[in-house]
Amino acid sequence: MLRAISPIDGRYAAKTAPLADYFSEYALIHYRVKVEIAYFIKLLDVPEIKLLADFPREKISELQAIASAFSEADAEHIKSIEKKTNHDVKAVEYFLKEKFSTLSLGKYSEMIHFGLTSQDINNTAIPLSLKDCLNVYLIPLLQDSLQSLRHLQEEWSDVPMLARTHGQPASPTRLGKEIHVFSERLEWQVEQFKGTTLSAKFGGATGNFNAHHVAFPEVDWIHFSNDLIQSLGLERQHVTTQIDNYDDLAATLQNAKRINTILIDLCRDVWTYISLNYFGQKTVAGEIGSSAMPHKVNPIDFENAEGNLGVANALFTHLADKLPISRLQRDLTDSTVLRNLGVPFGHMAIALTSLQKGLGKLTLNQAVINSDLENNWAVVAEAYQTILRREGIENPYELLKDLTRGKAKIGAEDMTAFIDNLDVGEELKAELRRITPQNYTGVIG
Repeated sequence: MLRAISPIDGRYAAKTAPLADYFSEYALIHYRVKVEIAYFIKLLDVPEIKLLADFPREKISELQAIASAFSEADAEHIKSIEKKTNHDVKAVEYFLKEKFSTLSLGKYSEMIHFGLTSQDINNTAIPLSLKDCLNVYLIPLLQDSLQSLRHLQEEWSDVPMLARTHGQPASPTRLGKEIHVFSERLEWQVEQFKGTTLSAKFGGATGNFNAHHVAFPEVDWIHFSNDLIQSLGLERQHVTTQIDNYDDLAATLQNAKRINTILIDLCRDVWTYISLNYFGQKTVAGEIGSSAMPHKVNPIDFENAEGNLGVANALFTHLADKLPISRLQRDLTDSTVLRNLGVPFGHMAIALTSLQKGLGKLTLNQAVINSDLENNWAVVAEAYQTILRREGIENPYELLKDLTRGKAKIGAEDMTAFIDNLDVGEELKAELRRITPQNYTGVIG
């Protein structure tokens, strides 16, 4: 790993290891085998294919085992075949023919990959692997971060905090609510992720079932392929060129990008709160924050997450923008680009792991938060002028503006003096006096 070019396979390999089951070269070969086996078994249900009429049905489980028991040794063997064929999908076909021969099924082996082009396999294997990755790994990882945010929003739901708009003191808020903003945004996007529709292209060399139809014109190959693809948990694109239209895949990647953008926003806000000393960070024995300054406890988890989310989004953008575009019926740009599909998800996984770690280390400096509120009584000017407007008092906004705008510090005593000098009844003055930076936090939702 010390000689790995990419950090996702080197420095951060432990954080991205689960993705190898979905996006590695081994995984791509494995999913191709799954699709080829599923296709062959589906052909057994087509009575017009006389060559398969006497196929021993008890052997179906042995075919399924080729996929379910697929090993790295099997993948290595396929790679050795590819060195001769110089074609990766054809190597899978030849591997399966060998397996059929071993199972005494050689007479049926010409129906492996029958009528297909490579992209029927690739454009089914890849969305299938992505679907599994989302459901088994990535969405649960996102749910972990969501759960951490929900815990913090609940824990800090009643903590009043100075808000900042344009970086300047503004109407107070509650810390739990500010965390809630991010959890709600993420929940909406994760729900879309859960409902992702991933589709596959399956229709022959240029999408028209030419070979299938000329060999067996009486078979409804459209219905056949729809059933096959749906049985794999995908939807079939009906009108395509040789390759996937990639529009659904692009939408999925854009969904991932939106999630990452929300997380970048979160990381930057938390980083800022740490810099304001609103949050501390639990220290870990033996850790060092700076090679020169012994006191440092840097927000490295949020910085690491932000950086990796940015890299992921750059790649998601390129993939989503490039994949739906192809010259005429096919060029190879999609093939080489798709081999990088796991890279942005790798950076996303690194980011989520770092974010989860960082959220778990946050501690609340409530004294600092309260001190900031006490030093900024000017923020209740909004409340005072609004109530005075309600009562029909003339020019209350301008009165409060003259009192507070641009002043270095406005304290409780300044606001009290303002109230005392108002030409209003004592009941209204008492209402104004009850308003403080700590309780002027509004309602949520």
